[in-house]
Amino acid sequence: MASNTSAIITWGSGEDGQLGIGNNEEKDWAYPIKALDSYSVRSVVAGSRNSLAICDDGKLFTWGWNQRGTLGHPPETKTENIPSQVKALANVKIVQAAIGGWHCLAVDEQGRAYAWGGNEYGQCGEEPERKDDTGRTLRRDIVIPKICAPKLVVRQVAAGGTHSVVLTRDGNVWTWGQPWPPGDIKQISVPVRVQGLESVRLIAVGAFHNLALQEEGTLWAWGNNEYGQLGTGDTQPRSQPIRVNGLSGLTLVDIAAGGWHSTALTDNGEVYGWGRGEHGRLGFGDNDKSSKMVPQRVNLLAGEDIVQVSCGGTHSVALTRDGRIFSFGRGDHGRLGYGRKITNGQPLEVPINIPPPRNLGDAAAEGRWMAKLVACGGRHTLAIVKWKDTDESKQ
Repeated sequence: MASNTSAIITWGSGEDGQLGIGNNEEKDWAYPIKALDSYSVRSVVAGSRNSLAICDDGKLFTWGWNQRGTLGHPPETKTENIPSQVKALANVKIVQAAIGGWHCLAVDEQGRAYAWGGNEYGQCGEEPERKDDTGRTLRRDIVIPKICAPKLVVRQVAAGGTHSVVLTRDGNVWTWGQPWPPGDIKQISVPVRVQGLESVRLIAVGAFHNLALQEEGTLWAWGNNEYGQLGTGDTQPRSQPIRVNGLSGLTLVDIAAGGWHSTALTDNGEVYGWGRGEHGRLGFGDNDKSSKMVPQRVNLLAGEDIVQVSCGGTHSVALTRDGRIFSFGRGDHGRLGYGRKITNGQPLEVPINIPPPRNLGDAAAEGRWMAKLVACGGRHTLAIVKWKDTDESKQ
């Protein structure tokens, strides 16, 4: 008998509690987040030092680093290693969220966007400084989620190192904060529309660069380009969107942006990567860790029928249609999930060796865990897995 029982698994660095397992240990192998067992989680996001989960009913849970209010409640503790609900958003249904360098964004089913955490560059949509009663200038972090960009009806939020980007329901892209340091870009806390982009259906944001995929399939990029992460064939930064080279003729279905690298996924399950190649995070092989100025196909994943790719700080993970996970890139702190503390540009499968659901009894011997979603962070990874019986997992 098939079961819809699911679990949230994690691995990698846990020094800030970002694994959510009740301690600050690192895990070299997939490990269940037991505190979320009783919830129906639809999405997870891994940030640089913290994590979040969104439930089917719209509840939002956060855990990890909290010194700047990144967990959405007053930072009474520096880190928290058990997921807790963001009470300020308990009365709205959150449908999507993002984590930046030290701030977070979320959007509810009505299209209202919320921001919280570090705000020194206006990335939460508030003026970054305020005066106290004595006239001193104080940094203005947002420790309780507040509505941001109130005039916009938002479909998707994305967060960078020090800036925010949103996609509205009418297909336009808006941004605020500090796009990339250093430079002459003036920090802003008021949303500004990104010119030249219309009919956008998906956005992805790295540390200081941005990607936007239009409905008709054209991919655009702007921001920092130090390692070729814009895919323009050079390393010149762009303040306005420019078309990504080398993808014409392909039907793109998904995009992802890491710290300094980018990926695109085609409708036939092929992955293209570009940008910083150090540590093998692009997946081109053990001996090819060079940066790529234009997208190149990740041949080592050919034939695997990839349905999602997620990019972290120095590693990446790919999800196959039949629920397997491949990871590649920097391997210390267990971030690759297969126990090898090495730098690896060769995509290898992550074993999901966690116990089967308890309520299955003897039937547990006839199934396996299948991953449904993956999320790469700075030095850790999250995934949603579901138990499928043997017959179902072969379909």
